[in-house]
Amino acid sequence: MTYNLSDFVASPERQSSQKTAVIFKKEKMTYGELSDDIMAFGRGLITQGLNKNDRVASYLPKQFETITAIFGPSYAGGVFVPVNPGLKARQVAYIMKDCNVRFLVTSADRLMALGQELSGCPDLKLIILTGKIPETTFDTGKKIISYDDLLAQGRGSEVAVHKVIDADMAAILYTSGSTGMPKGVILSHRNMIVGAESVAGYLENTSSDRILCVLPFSFDAGLSQLTTAFAKGATVILMNFLLPRDVIRQAVRNRATGITCVPPLWIQLSELQWPEEAVKSIRYIATTGGRMPIPVTHKFQELLPSSDIYLMYGLTEAFRSTYLPPDQVDRIPDSIGKAIPNAEIMVVREDGTPCDVGEAGELLHRGALVGLGYWNDVERTNERFRPVPGQVAGLTNPEIAVWSGDTVKMDKDGYLYFVGRRDEMIKTSGFRTSPTELEETIYASGLVDEIAAIGINHEQLGQAIWIVATAKGGGSLDMDEIMTYCRVELPSYMVPHRLIEWDSLPKNPNGKIDRKAITAELKKEKKPNE
Repeated sequence: MTYNLSDFVASPERQSSQKTAVIFKKEKMTYGELSDDIMAFGRGLITQGLNKNDRVASYLPKQFETITAIFGPSYAGGVFVPVNPGLKARQVAYIMKDCNVRFLVTSADRLMALGQELSGCPDLKLIILTGKIPETTFDTGKKIISYDDLLAQGRGSEVAVHKVIDADMAAILYTSGSTGMPKGVILSHRNMIVGAESVAGYLENTSSDRILCVLPFSFDAGLSQLTTAFAKGATVILMNFLLPRDVIRQAVRNRATGITCVPPLWIQLSELQWPEEAVKSIRYIATTGGRMPIPVTHKFQELLPSSDIYLMYGLTEAFRSTYLPPDQVDRIPDSIGKAIPNAEIMVVREDGTPCDVGEAGELLHRGALVGLGYWNDVERTNERFRPVPGQVAGLTNPEIAVWSGDTVKMDKDGYLYFVGRRDEMIKTSGFRTSPTELEETIYASGLVDEIAAIGINHEQLGQAIWIVATAKGGGSLDMDEIMTYCRVELPSYMVPHRLIEWDSLPKNPNGKIDRKAITAELKKEKKPNE
């Protein structure tokens, strides 16, 4: 049995395998080579003082070292924290400080971009740099070692790694909350192992699959592509997304059999030509991170007539939740399906009683994929991780489920339909974006007075980000300056799509900005093509 996530790669069977595990650009790495690097990295961390459950962050694009920085800490008993490579210094530093990162794996250029933000991360002890360490760099106040030197230390050491069981922490994945900065979802080895086996089961993955990894590994669905592939001994193809056409090129070049993307990207890809080579090789496509528009689903049935289409819904707090089997896509293309294997999805009212057929209620996920809560955040953990309703009275230690905050309906056959989000998250280009984080970042520019970030429905993006703000001192907003600031300080998916100046923002009885009133007013202004 598998108790440690790294066993998917570092097991005796994989250590001797010459099967290709990873393709990156024109280079390949076998399972044996990857296993060797993962174990060397883990032991190298131990020689550098890794304690059990120490957090190890990776701030890199997709490359061989990124995978090692994920599975190596698991092997050694640490906890990996994959940071979205599109985040800027302020967001990266927040994550590192929030979960007390002790080890950081990054590149020299990214380290320079982080700059003095690292001074606010007192727990950080060691920076591991990929590539050559530059002769001159700013004084970080932290020890720096090259990635290659760390691997060499690990290979030359027989130091014992920390014992791990499946209930131990494996990862902390950061996802934005409805208020404030991102929150860290804690996942155990059991969560990720069971999730990988479940998803690989319904996707019918085998060792012959070649999975194109388009989504970032900091995103639960992106990370799931790695774990499901490695669970079955398949090959992953690493891609750092540039343009939609590059996805097709990579699929053709590497004979990809499976691709998972978010709906906005599928929308763009549906407008392109798919060569016959791709049509023949792609066994399935899958979507997550939002509902796929029905016309786009139908378009891909024409473009890839031999490929299965999986429509999926997931929660970072429980990794994956539902999927619609390909044989149901024609019948109910607007459904998010049923629970994945070894999970139960319930639809409940506010008091926890089950909803009737067709009645809207909150989606609740129970089972082995339910995470361990939010890092160092009792209040938000208690909001989302609560006892399963209707349990046997004699249970003195009740089972905990994830209460999603999402509203869904269930039909008479048990299929689920997404209705809406109960919080105020903005879902744009497949990313959950906190309005408060946006507001705090833009307000820090000193260019606005009052501000509200609102998500407005958009055909391609899911939601577009509209910013409503007032100017300081009765002046006027400098729209160009604000947008320039946003492009510097925010990752691309968080940059506003429209800026609107108002004289004042409406307030609720508690004196807080009334988002509902603003949204209602903006909907009146919205033009059909926006």
